[in-house]
Amino acid sequence: MTKDTLELYLAAPRGFCAGVDRAVKIVEMALQKWGAPVYVRHEIVHNKFVVDGLRDLGAVFVESLADCPTDRPVVFSAHGVPKAVPAEAVRREMVYVDATCPLVSKVHIEAERHSANGLQMIMIGHVGHPETVGTMGQLPPDEVLLVETADDVAALKVRDPDKLAFITQTTLSVDDTAGIVSALQARFPTIVGPHKEDICYATTNRQAAVKAIAKKIDALLVIGAPNSSNSKRLVEVGKAAGCEYAQLVQRAVDIDWRALKGVRSIGISAGASAPEMLIDEVLNAFAEKFELTVENVETAQENVEFKVPKILRETA
Repeated sequence: MTKDTLELYLAAPRGFCAGVDRAVKIVEMALQKWGAPVYVRHEIVHNKFVVDGLRDLGAVFVESLADCPTDRPVVFSAHGVPKAVPAEAVRREMVYVDATCPLVSKVHIEAERHSANGLQMIMIGHVGHPETVGTMGQLPPDEVLLVETADDVAALKVRDPDKLAFITQTTLSVDDTAGIVSALQARFPTIVGPHKEDICYATTNRQAAVKAIAKKIDALLVIGAPNSSNSKRLVEVGKAAGCEYAQLVQRAVDIDWRALKGVRSIGISAGASAPEMLIDEVLNAFAEKFELTVENVETAQENVEFKVPKILRETA
C-alpha cells in the first residue's frame, strides 16, 4: 500500500539549549565524581525522559532540601532556587552544586542590584513556576511583586511609583511579555527595565523559528513536557501565528494520528529541555506512516556554551 505524502517542516533552532545541556552535564559529572546517589532538588530540567534517564544512573529527585541527607551531594535545578536554599545547605554543612542556568542567575543579579538602589521589583512570570519562585526568593518578601498578564498591572499596589524596576522569567512568550511591559511603562513611566532582555536567547530563537513555519503548515507538534514553560509557549506562539492545530507531545506515542488525518504539511519543534533523541523518535514515527519531504527552516544559529561549576572541573 502506498503511503500518503507529507511535507514536514523542522523548526531550527529546537531542542536542548546551553543552560539545559549544562544542567544535565552537572548531574552526570556529579554522579561520576561522588557516585550514586546524588540528590537533585526539583527536576533538573522539565523533561520526564531526561529525568528518568538520570534517575537510572543514580540521581534521586526531591522537592525539598529537608529530604536530602547531609552526607550526600545535592544539585539545585536549572530553574534556580531562593537564597534560603543554599543558605540552609551551608548551615547543614552539605556539599551542593548549583545548576541554575547562567541566564537565570543574570536576572537574580539584576534584581539584587535594583533592590540595592532602592527600587521595588515587579516580576513578569508564572505563579508557582520554580524559576519565578527562585527569582522572587532572591529578595525579602514584598520586595518583588508578580504579574502574569497586562490586566494584572492595573491592580498593582506599589510602594513608590517612581522607584520601580521590572524583570521577567526567561521562558515567556516574547509577544505576550511585550504587551505586559507596555502596560507597565504606560502606568509607571519611570520604571527601569533590563539592560538586555531577560527572556533568554533560546526561548526567543525557538519562538521565531515556530513563527517562520506557522504559515506553511496545517498542524504543529511541539515536543516537550507539560510542565515545561518554554515548550507550552511554543504551542501558543504557533496558534497565534496562524496554525490552528498546535499540540504538545512528550513522545512519539503521544501523537494523535486521527487528528492529523488529511494533513498535508506539518511543523515540528521542541522545547529547550527536549533531547534530540525524542525529536528523532517523532520523525521516525512520521517516516513509517508517510512519504516525507523534510525541510529544515533555520532562523538562527546557536553556539552558546556554559562552563560547569569549578567543583566539578576539579579532579576528585
